[in-house]
Amino acid sequence: QVQLVESGGGLVQAGGSLRLSCAASGSTFTINTNAWYRQAPGKQRELVAVITSGGNTNYADSVKGRFTISRDNAKTTVYLQMNSLEPEDTGVYICNAESYFSNIYWGQGTQVTVSS
Repeated sequence: QVQLVESGGGLVQAGGSLRLSCAASGSTFTINTNAWYRQAPGKQRELVAVITSGGNTNYADSVKGRFTISRDNAKTTVYLQMNSLEPEDTGVYICNAESYFSNIYWGQGTQVTVSS
């Protein structure tokens, strides 16, 4: 009952910034936590950032200090602000949501490409 749609991906030069958005629809009031994952070609999907219902955040060590996850007050959109991007950040970024009933939802992903 929750649909997630990512946007904001694209091509950026190393050192640049991008802001990804994940718009949630449906039973958005059931969402407990949100997360961003990424998957590079030939690599396993990696957890990038998490935000809880209380606003607490956690980040992968590789992005800590460069990426910021946030959510609007209505909890309908989650963002990933990505600064100081590196070629290693290239991949498909996928939005995730978990409900209070332990249902898990996934978006389709948005491509981020960082050139050197």
